[in-house]
Amino acid sequence: MYGVVIHFDVETEAYMKQLWVELSVGGISKYAEEVSERRPHITLASYNELHSKELIDTFEAVYRNIPKFEMKLSTLGMFVNTGTLFIAPTPTQELITFHNVHHHKFIMYEESSNPLYKPNNWIPHCTIANRLTQEKLLEAIHYCNTRIQELTVIIDEVSIIKPEYMNNKCVSAPVIVSRRLV
Repeated sequence: MYGVVIHFDVETEAYMKQLWVELSVGGISKYAEEVSERRPHITLASYNELHSKELIDTFEAVYRNIPKFEMKLSTLGMFVNTGTLFIAPTPTQELITFHNVHHHKFIMYEESSNPLYKPNNWIPHCTIANRLTQEKLLEAIHYCNTRIQELTVIIDEVSIIKPEYMNNKCVSAPVIVSRRLV
């Protein structure tokens, strides 16, 4: 499996990582500690299989000279019956276009693409915690609702990650290629 993800500016990444630490120290979620090399991100696409050389060449060509863009993280939400809590951006034309362009340029991988991340199905979000019990989810919602303010963030990097699994559990999410936006 591979993920194509967008990353936040340094300040926002530090803010989100600090939130993960606070949730861990508070005994609410160990999300940040479950996977090495995990960075706060929004997933654009997920693929079962990719051909590395071809993919990297396409990735480099598509994301060369793409400008950074700003957005607001303004919604605290959860996915039903998953124990997942997230912060989501206010959808903007720029974000939707960025996502759609990715899927258009990588159409050759459509058969391997996870339908949850395809245009018209995608729910952009940055996971704060997951696999929470109902009790811990309520604690996380309460904590984050009082802790988090609306954030204006800059998307300044796009990466391909290759999650690594052990005993059906993700243990690492290394970046295999990354491009800074200009």
